[in-house]
Amino acid sequence: MQRDLEHMAATRHDLLIIGGGITGACIARDAAMRGLSVALVEKKDFSSATSSGSSKLVHGGLRYLANFELSLVRESLRERRTWEAIAPHMVTPVPFLVPLYGMASTIQLKIGLTLYDMLSFDRNRLDDPDKHMPRHKRLSREEALKHAPYLKKEGLTGAMIYYDCQTYAPERVGVECIGDAADNGAHVANYAQVDEILTEVDGARRKVIGARVTDLLDGSTHEIKADLTINATGPWGDIVMALAEKGGKPSRGLIRSKGIHLITRKLTDNMALAVLPKGGGHFFVIPWRDHTIIGTTDTVFNGKPDELGVSEKDIADFIEIINTGLPGLNLTRDDVEHFYAGLRPLVDTNPNDEEKDSYGASRAAEIFDHGTEGLDGLLSALGGKWTTSRHLAEEVTDMAYEKLGQTPAKCTTAQTPVQGGEITRYSEFEAAALSRLSNMPKDVVCNLARNYGSRIDDVVDVAEHEGKPELLEPLSNISPTIGAQVLYSIRTEMARSLDDILQRRTGLGTLGHPGHDTLRRIADIAGDELGWDPGEKERQIAEAELRFTTRDDAA
Repeated sequence: MQRDLEHMAATRHDLLIIGGGITGACIARDAAMRGLSVALVEKKDFSSATSSGSSKLVHGGLRYLANFELSLVRESLRERRTWEAIAPHMVTPVPFLVPLYGMASTIQLKIGLTLYDMLSFDRNRLDDPDKHMPRHKRLSREEALKHAPYLKKEGLTGAMIYYDCQTYAPERVGVECIGDAADNGAHVANYAQVDEILTEVDGARRKVIGARVTDLLDGSTHEIKADLTINATGPWGDIVMALAEKGGKPSRGLIRSKGIHLITRKLTDNMALAVLPKGGGHFFVIPWRDHTIIGTTDTVFNGKPDELGVSEKDIADFIEIINTGLPGLNLTRDDVEHFYAGLRPLVDTNPNDEEKDSYGASRAAEIFDHGTEGLDGLLSALGGKWTTSRHLAEEVTDMAYEKLGQTPAKCTTAQTPVQGGEITRYSEFEAAALSRLSNMPKDVVCNLARNYGSRIDDVVDVAEHEGKPELLEPLSNISPTIGAQVLYSIRTEMARSLDDILQRRTGLGTLGHPGHDTLRRIADIAGDELGWDPGEKERQIAEAELRFTTRDDAA
């Protein structure tokens, strides 16, 4: 991927996509693969907000059955299987244990899981048997406690087991989709902030013709022109709509739902827990990269999306909920090794209701054509969820063809692997990589295989081309991340900051602070490549460390 805003501004595009999260990335991938000329701009880094602030799940939405959203569940289950197929290095099945208390809830869950199995009838139509998922089953009380001894024992009658999927690094999947778009001719740029939506007047109507963009890396401004502009900015969706409507009321309102997650030492075997604490809601306890993710909360967020953060009160309140649902866990603040927050952008289907309900709101997406209100040339992709982002992109691209007056080319994103996904059976691929790279530590090779899939050798080649075998050595004694990944992320994946490298390219910082010495080691490698002077290195380290502080500490 090459970042060149001047060239982007000098080219007229079919589509300008604003937003580089998973939705924008999937739209860019689909449109470029179909042959449309595409520009994509993101004001921060790709997948730096909602797309990386999730529970790392690719799931069918079991709880949506309670709202009778059968079509959304079916869509989600179908797309879950698609992600397994096109990103096999990233998406893997994980079993979930749901404890049972009382006959009524047991019967309700049994009905729900039976329907869930029926709606995922095609879940095992994959060549890789490791991707297959059994039907749900019931465990005895003793079996449930064997898997999760800290469950509330009073009234426990057993548990149900069902299956969903999780991602090794959802933000990297977004980067891979952006990379696919670039490989197919799209012009993409991070740190490119939209300051103005450009319009022209045609009689009583206005038409969006592009956007004025500021390059946040050098301060330059550029006008990016396109026949159709797509707003794919997630929690910023209504803000961009207001920008297009010149300060008017956005055509569609959003509910922003804040969800925080805690990362702890490994608390479970390879089985996740779905817990319904007293007072409503639910949370998951999920095994992830030899740690555990506990999440998520679901509260209406009324602040500015750019000001999202996790406070000590957020953590304390969530720990209280966790210990209520799992009284034997006795989780404390000292057990929390890391934390993060995300915002779910939910379409506000009841704008007149003063009391907003983020937990009960639908996760269904909406594609809004602003031409219905006199503003041509603008589509907004609103709401939705990570799992269904590819299908949403297909629908957006189909509509884009219609607005452009062109015959749609066939969508192939459901059959085409993402970058690194050219793998038939992952276990065989990983075994071959371990054999071929037997001079490297096993955990290093396995981490490279998960992060880069079939492009693993491209990363290893960086060290060989540099003539620096030390780049194949772990950067710290607590992580398998190697120096070659740092250079690869800058040269191939458009990483421009230390935070980009830590959080969305190598994943080294997603489990918590990697240590000051490690930060400086990475800053030295990145600084030599990007031309940072000593002052810039210090600034980059200070910015990166904000990720590991609560709002209280940062203030």
